[in-house]
Order: sequence, then C-alpha cells, then structure tokens
Amino acid sequence: MKKLMTLALAAGMLFGAATGASAIDFKAKGQWLFGFGVANTDLTSKKDHAKSDNGDDFSAIQRIRMQLDAVASESLSGTLYFEIGNQNWGRQDQGGALGADGNNVIKVKRAYLDWLVPNTDLKFRMGLQGVALPNKAGGSAVMDTDVAGVTASYTFNENVALTALWARPFNDNFTTDGTGNKYDHANYLDNMDLFALMLDLKFDGVQATPWVMYGMAGRNAWDAINGGQYNDGNPAMTMNPYMSGFNHVPLGYDQFGDPIYGYNPSSNLYGSMFWAGLPVAITLWDPLNIEFDINYGYVESYGRFDVYKRNNVNDIRRGKLQREGWLAKALVEYKMDWGVPGVFGWYASGDDGNVKNGSERMPSIAPMGNFTSFMGDGNLGWWLNDYNTSYAGTWGIGLQIRDMSFMEDLKHTFRVAYWGGTNSPSMVKYMDSSYAWDNGAGVEGPYLTTNDGLLEFNLVNTYQIYENLQLNLELGYVVNMIDQDTWKHSTYNTNQFSKQDMWKAQLVFAYSF
Repeated sequence: MKKLMTLALAAGMLFGAATGASAIDFKAKGQWLFGFGVANTDLTSKKDHAKSDNGDDFSAIQRIRMQLDAVASESLSGTLYFEIGNQNWGRQDQGGALGADGNNVIKVKRAYLDWLVPNTDLKFRMGLQGVALPNKAGGSAVMDTDVAGVTASYTFNENVALTALWARPFNDNFTTDGTGNKYDHANYLDNMDLFALMLDLKFDGVQATPWVMYGMAGRNAWDAINGGQYNDGNPAMTMNPYMSGFNHVPLGYDQFGDPIYGYNPSSNLYGSMFWAGLPVAITLWDPLNIEFDINYGYVESYGRFDVYKRNNVNDIRRGKLQREGWLAKALVEYKMDWGVPGVFGWYASGDDGNVKNGSERMPSIAPMGNFTSFMGDGNLGWWLNDYNTSYAGTWGIGLQIRDMSFMEDLKHTFRVAYWGGTNSPSMVKYMDSSYAWDNGAGVEGPYLTTNDGLLEFNLVNTYQIYENLQLNLELGYVVNMIDQDTWKHSTYNTNQFSKQDMWKAQLVFAYSF
C-alpha cells in the first residue's frame, strides 16, 4: 500500500505540473528486456555434490525501465526514471509468480533536476543520478552507478570543460552497535561523502579527462553499510569485506551463539579516501583507435582486524584496514570494412602477502569493468554475470573482433582473454578457498594469486529485428586454471571443494524507444 501511495503521489505531482504549466513538454523513453539463459557462474563446487547438479541453471527474467522528462526549456527540465525488475519468472517476491502480484518490484532508479544558471553556461544536476567517473579502455574500475548528489559543469570553450561533483552514497543508516560508547548513537558519524573534479580536454584527434575524487566516511558508516559484518574501513557498495574470503576472528557471539564479525576501530571520527584517474583516447590516426586509462586509489586505515592463519585458533594475525593500489589498462583497435579487430590488456597492483600493512589492491566504490562480457558488465546479460569487476589484484591480455558483419542487420563480437593474478600466494593461508575464488558473490572479480589463471571466451551476436527491437545471443566460457596446490594452504583447503569451469548461454530481447 505504501508503494502504491508513493507512485500515486508521484503521478499526481506530474499531472499537476502538466495542468499548471501547459508549456511543459513531456518526453518518454525506456527499455524492455526479456532474457532466457542457462549458466554456471561458480568457480567452485562442493565435493559432496555433482558438479552439474549444484544449482538452478536455467532462468527467465524481465526488466523494464521507463524515463519521463518534463522539459520546460533548454535551461530547465526534470527527470523521473523508474525500473521494474529484475523479475524472475516464477519468483513470488519479484512479481513473477502466478498472479503476478509481487513486492519490492517497482523502484525509482533516478530522479533529478537539470537547470542552467541564467545568462551563463553553468549547468547543475541535482538529485538521484547516474554517475560514471571518466574512463576509457574497459569501463570504470572505480565507480559507475546511481547516487544522490549535485553535479555542476561549465564549458569554457570547445576544447575545455570542467565538472564538479558532490555525492552522498550513504547517510542515516546506522542504528546502534550495542556498545554504549559515546559514538553509539543512531545516525551519528555514519555518512559517506564524495567530492570530485573532472577536467575534459578535447583537441583534434585527442581527448583526455584527468580527474580526482576525495571521500570521507564516518566511523559508523561501515557498520551501516555492511550490517555489522566484516566491517573493514573500505567502500563496500560492491566490496563486501576488506579482503574477501578471510577467515576473520569473531569479536563475540550473538544470543543464538552465532559469531559476530567486525573490526577494532581507531580513534578517528572520519576516514579519508582518494582516487585519481587519467583516461585518454587518441583517434588522430583514424581508423586506428588507441585508448588507455590509469587509476590510483587509497582508503585510510580505520583500525585493525584479527584473522586466523590456516584456521589455527592459536595462530592469529592482526591486519591493517588500509587499502591502496593502482591500475593501468589499454585498448588498441583498427576499423575495417568487415569488423574492428583489436587487442586490450591491463595490470593492477596486488597484495604483498603481509596483512599487517594492509591491502595493495586498488579500492573502488562501484566498479563496472567491461573488457569482456562474462567477468565484465555483460553486454545486456544483466543477470547471468556475477562479476562487476574492478580488475583489482589481476592482470590480463585479450584479443577481440567486434561488430563483424557479413549479413545485413546481423553483427558478431568475439573475444578471448587471459586473466592472471598479482596477489601473493602466501595470502591464501588466511582465506577460505570457496569464498575467495568467487570473491563473495563476485562483487569485484575473483581473488587470483600469481599462480592462478582464467581463460575466457565470449561470442556476442546481435540481430536488429526492427529499428527498436534487438535480439542478442551471447555465449561465454571460462576455463578455470586456479592452482589447487596453492589453495590447499587456505584455511578450509581444497579438500572440501573442487574447481570447475564457468559457462553461460543467454538470449535477450531488447525493445528500446
């Protein structure tokens, strides 16, 4: 009922605006996605289950997005963006079961106001909006998501533009942690704020957008974000714990006897975060296209955590909640009549094997790497891809031929990529192999050591049925070359788990207008 009242109020406001200001021009656009697929997206399987029978391989899902723009003029407009889904056919809680009456289905994805300061070229966007930090060659490895905030942009001339951003990903989500200390108050010191500057430089055949972002988070923000589990002093929208898969020592036990995990916070009220990037695209020698992107990230230590070594209760090591690292990635491709062949690659810093000095992997807020379509953002395969990758702790090289066309309205893209790790093999003695390989639902990609590897194949076929209706058939396979001799030293070792390859086949119908 509450959701219906909210939607009715929103609709009333829109119709009220329409009747009260007839000059408003309403514009609508949207997208319907219908996907059918089979997949295995796990790198591990428990040995007491058959590999081919440890999950529900087939799924049918739909997602609908609708955007309504209320345009008063070129200087003023408002946008409301709804999403219905993902609705898994047959799931009651997603509205896909018999009767199609589910909860938690309709969402407000974005809601913002665009306006231009009178007699200037200064533009503002306020509200829930999509923010992708400047990136080239493989998508954003730091942040590409929806967030509440204010964006200001100013175009100096055709070559130079400046954008400033203030975003508030989290605030007023903390209740109490039950400690009763002076910081234990609802909604106290639980905000995260991000401040970014982006300089867009465009010249003949060259585009560069250097950017920096500073962040600050209160000491209670991590409890609110992580629900009190594995709090680590690092951005957690897509990174659950500081080092996914670590065998943490519980701080205590709840009333049911279950362990409570957390960290020992420092005396800091706020912790600092910092990122910087330099994405560059060179089309000077068209049809040759060159892109590269360099990123750096740092999150201040927010205390300490304890971890078991090889699950030995008598051998406990204290880790530092600091994370600092870098990433470089590049793409070179050449446009031809029949397609666009290219080569891409990346290298990211990895953990050095010492938990006492923190992590050497680059932190991220909400990464969305897209070099490949299994470990990346999926090319419309929005539900069969567990991995929104930040490339942290990995390196890779790949070959691709995109947009091959031998028949009208039909295109193909083929990729093959090798993923290696840059993390020290000595880290596995603190980790649970089943969790680390999948990295806690794959929120930033698997945790790979220098002894591990993955070989990925993608084939994406796109057929334009009508101008607004597209059919996508995507096939993907990942050969698992993770080294079990290395991971047998993990806290739960590989005696309980068996590695397996990942694969998927998905058919997606996309209607866009």
